[in-house]
Amino acid sequence: MDVVEREVMNKMENMSSVYDFDPITGNIPATKVEVTVSCRSVCALLGGAKSGEMCVLYTQGVETKQWREFGRTEVIDNTLNPDFVRKYILDYFFEEKQNLRFDLYDVDSKSPDLSKHDFLGQMFCTLGEIVGSPASRLEKSLGGIPGKKCGTIILSAEELSNCRDSATMQFCANKLDKKDFFGKSDPFMVFYRSNEDGTFTICHKTEVVKNTLNPVWQPFTIPVRALCNGDYDRTIKVEVYDWDRDGGHDFIGDFTTSYRELARGQSQFNVYEVIRLFFFRCIVTLLSFSVESEFTFLDYIKGGCVLVVCSIGNPSQSTSLHYMNPYQLNAYAMALKAVGEIIQDYDSDKMFPALGFGAKLPPDGRVSHEFPLNGNMENPYCNGIEGILEAYHQSLKTVQLYGPTNFAYAASVQDGSQYFVLLIITDGVISDMAQTKEAIVNVSLPMSIIIVGVGQAEFDAMVELDGDDIRVSSRGKLAERDIVQFVPFRDYMDRTGNHVLSMARLAKDVLAEIPDQFISYMKSRGVKPNPAPPPYTPHGLTHHHTHI
Repeated sequence: MDVVEREVMNKMENMSSVYDFDPITGNIPATKVEVTVSCRSVCALLGGAKSGEMCVLYTQGVETKQWREFGRTEVIDNTLNPDFVRKYILDYFFEEKQNLRFDLYDVDSKSPDLSKHDFLGQMFCTLGEIVGSPASRLEKSLGGIPGKKCGTIILSAEELSNCRDSATMQFCANKLDKKDFFGKSDPFMVFYRSNEDGTFTICHKTEVVKNTLNPVWQPFTIPVRALCNGDYDRTIKVEVYDWDRDGGHDFIGDFTTSYRELARGQSQFNVYEVIRLFFFRCIVTLLSFSVESEFTFLDYIKGGCVLVVCSIGNPSQSTSLHYMNPYQLNAYAMALKAVGEIIQDYDSDKMFPALGFGAKLPPDGRVSHEFPLNGNMENPYCNGIEGILEAYHQSLKTVQLYGPTNFAYAASVQDGSQYFVLLIITDGVISDMAQTKEAIVNVSLPMSIIIVGVGQAEFDAMVELDGDDIRVSSRGKLAERDIVQFVPFRDYMDRTGNHVLSMARLAKDVLAEIPDQFISYMKSRGVKPNPAPPPYTPHGLTHHHTHI
C-alpha cells in the first residue's frame, strides 16, 4: 500500500459520517436562553446590616434525578424585592423536560456553604414552562417553608442573539495542475465544527457537482450556532472529496478557517489552497457571504403562538396493554404522559381535546371511530395531561374497545391561528392506509403528527407514514412537509425497569423534529411571529399573577 492509498484508507474510517450525514437532521448545538430572576415580597430574615438575598439555580439529571447546583446570582443587600443582575445561560431543548429548582437565601456572611445562610423559599418549574409562558415570563409563588408565605419569583427567558443568525455562503474550486489525477471529477465539500475537546462534528455537506474540474457549488444557508456554536474564532475544518457511486469517496484535501474569516466575504483572506502530498493541489474560493437573523421557534412562542395538543388513542382490542394496574401506568398512559408533560408547557390554558377511536359506546353499543375520552360530545377538552389520563381510565370502564383503526379523519382538525401537535397512540394496523396517506399529503394545516405504536403489531405502515427516508406520496403527489414522526413503544422498554429514563428518550425522539416542522410551516406560509410584549420592567410596577 503506497502513501496515497494509506491516506485514503485513513480517511475512509470516518467516511460513514460523511456518507450518512443529513444536513436537515445534522447535530446542531442547543439554542441558548438567558434567564433573569426577580423576587417580590420576600419574607426575609434581615438580621444584620450586611444581609441580603441570593438565588441559587439547580438543574436535574435525567438519569440520576439528582439536583446539581448550576450557579448563583450576586447578593443584593437589604431589599425584599431583589432584581438580580447576574443571568443564567442555559441550553434549551424543546424535546426534553428540563427540570429547574430556584432556592432563595438570606446571606449574612461570606461563607460559600449554603447551610450557613437562612433558607427563604424555593420554586420548581421546567425551562419549557418559562419559555412557553406569555412573553416568556413566568411568575410563581415561592414555597418550601410550611405555614409561611415566602413571596413570589419572576423568571424571564430571552434567546441569545447569535442563536437566530444564519449565514449564506457560496464556494467554488479551481484545479491548477495534475488534471489527469483529478480526471472527470465529481467533487463535494464537507464542513466540520470544532468542539471544546479538540474533536470535530460534521455540520454541512454540499451537493455533488458532476464531471467538472472547476466546480461552483450552490449557495447554502446554515445556522451560525451549527457552524461555530457562537464562537466566531473557533476552527472550522473543510474537507474536499471526489464522489464515488459505491460510497468510497476519494479524499482530495482539506483546509481550515473560522466564522470571523468567512464573514470578511470575497477577499484574498478567503482563498484557500488545498494541497495533498505536494503533487496535487486545488484552490477553493469563497464567492459570497451574507448573514441575517431569522425568526426562530422561540420568537413565535414569545409572540403568543401556542401549541395545541390533540391526543388520540385507539385501543384496537381489549388486551393486557390496557390492564389497569394500580401501581404502574400501562403503555398507553406512559407514552401519553411522557410526551404530553413536555408539550403542555406551550399551551396557555392547558385544556386539551382528547379523543378515542375504535370502540362501541354506551348505551346502545354503536361503533365510533372518534369519541371524546371524557364522554362529553360538546366539550372533549381535558384539564392538562392528568385530566387526559383520568378521562382515559374512565373510558376504559365504560366503552368496549373495537377495531379497525381509521386515521384519515385527523385531517378534519382545522385552525390556522395555532400550531397543532396531534399525538396518536395506537396498537392497531391501519385499515385506511390510502386515505391516511392522502390526508397527510394534502394537509395544509399548521400541524405535526406524532404516532406511538404500542404492543407487538407490525408497524411497517407507520414507518412509511414517517417519511424520514422516503417522503409520503399519494396519487403521484409528494407531501409538502415531513410532518409525521413514528416510534414503536417497545424500543423504549428498559430491561432494568427504569421507565423514567426510557420515557425521557421516547419523548426526546418524537419531539425533536417539531420546532423545525413548525418553522417550515410558518416560512412556507409567510407567517411572521407577533411582536413580543414589551420586556418586563421590574421597578415601580404593580405585579399581577400571570395565568399559565
